Amino acid sequence: MLPPSQFIFPNPAEVDPEGEGLICIGADLSASTLYEAYTHGLFPWFSEGEPICWWSPEPRCIIDPKQYQPSKSLIRNMKKFDYQITVNHAFKQVIRSCSLPRSYANETWISEDIIQAYCDLFNVGYAYSIEVWNNTKLVGGLYGVNIGLGCFGESMFSTQTDVSKMAFYVLMLIGKKNNLPWIDCQLVNDHLLSLGAGTISRQDYLKSLQEVIKQPQIDWQTYKDSVFSSKTIALNNDLFE
Repeated sequence: MLPPSQFIFPNPAEVDPEGEGLICIGADLSASTLYEAYTHGLFPWFSEGEPICWWSPEPRCIIDPKQYQPSKSLIRNMKKFDYQITVNHAFKQVIRSCSLPRSYANETWISEDIIQAYCDLFNVGYAYSIEVWNNTKLVGGLYGVNIGLGCFGESMFSTQTDVSKMAFYVLMLIGKKNNLPWIDCQLVNDHLLSLGAGTISRQDYLKSLQEVIKQPQIDWQTYKDSVFSSKTIALNNDLFE
């Protein structure tokens, strides 16, 4: 059980009626503060060396796990290469890999402070990771936050074709199995739209959020004890049912 945060976050609609997204600046990155922020529809996003900025975008990008459909090319690659997929086996490795520069950008917002903050949140049971392995080498994955039935995606990475999409597919299957109404993708972009994400108003998102965070937490231990084959998942997408 986390102690209460010493910080109180404002109502996004009251302080940001124009919907520009930036809600407040300051506070800290303790597990309690992160928990408080996510339960109020906020997340941190800032560059290293800058003050901590808290965002609640308008509109909100979400994806419904029940509506997600993997592409035919993804299924082909899952059958062809047969990667191993795990859950919560290597959280710190995943977030550190997500922090590395990308081919399209040299900078990353995932600083050492962010890495430590989300590792702390993971250690108290409010974060998750999905890993994709080629034998013993971590080649892709994603991480996020989970509070009740609120599932919030943070970042993903891949070093081989489609492996981050494989992790995303497994997250969709877990979401479907646990009857998640949505997975929060935060800010809309073309990549997320290509995966099937859409948008809702911030007002609708915040209203739904207050319902889902009251529900029992996802039991990640159910998945942690297993190693899943990408080929098996591709051939049997009700594996998690």
